[in-house]
Amino acid sequence: MAQSNNSIKKILTVAFALCIVCSVIVSTAAVALRPAQQLNQELDRKTNILNVANLYEPGMNVEEAFGEVTPRVVDMRTGEYSDEHDPETYDGFESRRDPAASRTLSGEQDPAGLTRVENYTTVYLVGDPDDPEQIILPIRGQGLWGLMRGFLSVEGDGNTIVGITYYEHAETPGLGAEVNNPRWQAQWEGKQVFDESGELAPAIRLVKGGASDENEVDALSGATLTSNGVTNMLQFWLSPEGFGNYLAKFRSGVDQDEAEQADVELEAEGA
Repeated sequence: MAQSNNSIKKILTVAFALCIVCSVIVSTAAVALRPAQQLNQELDRKTNILNVANLYEPGMNVEEAFGEVTPRVVDMRTGEYSDEHDPETYDGFESRRDPAASRTLSGEQDPAGLTRVENYTTVYLVGDPDDPEQIILPIRGQGLWGLMRGFLSVEGDGNTIVGITYYEHAETPGLGAEVNNPRWQAQWEGKQVFDESGELAPAIRLVKGGASDENEVDALSGATLTSNGVTNMLQFWLSPEGFGNYLAKFRSGVDQDEAEQADVELEAEGA
């Protein structure tokens, strides 16, 4: 005899069958779409890198334009390049979870609120990798509501900022989310990471009331905690705990070039 449509057994059987069918459909869709999702994520990463380097134009062929960019893996502890990982596939952000591939930060070491940081990470060089026009650094740190992730581009002198961009954050629209406002980002061009003291500690910072020198950028209006978060993450990533040792090599190269040029000029004057 056919069961009543109101029977508990029939209701549970239909519900269970429906769940199984839906699960199969969702799982199949997730597996089928994964390559497309990964491709879009990779395209977005490259677009952001080109954007922070002022190389991106709407409608351009991103893959072709990215041919000017060379990824290299850097040992954060020494500032030297490493061949231990493939720069095309290595994910330093994920490696921070591995105790063997990262280190713990505490107290004054961690102004950006990261807790752990990877030992190796990938940087991106624009132009000749041996004498790059720009050095693009991944940066991250805590904002008001969560982790902010982005890129900072510095000229080949290891000191002059080209641009900054954030591709992931949870900041308040109209306030902290103004980190993605092109007018605010435009202020960063030409600013100096370090002052003239020669110290490895970065001098770049956000200030209220208007920037007054080459190491200052206007803070975000009404977003003090987000502004502090930006300053704190730059203080970390541009310090010896982050990319400070790496950038120092470029800065020393510029200093040597300037010294040689000065010697040439003195010799010319003496002649």
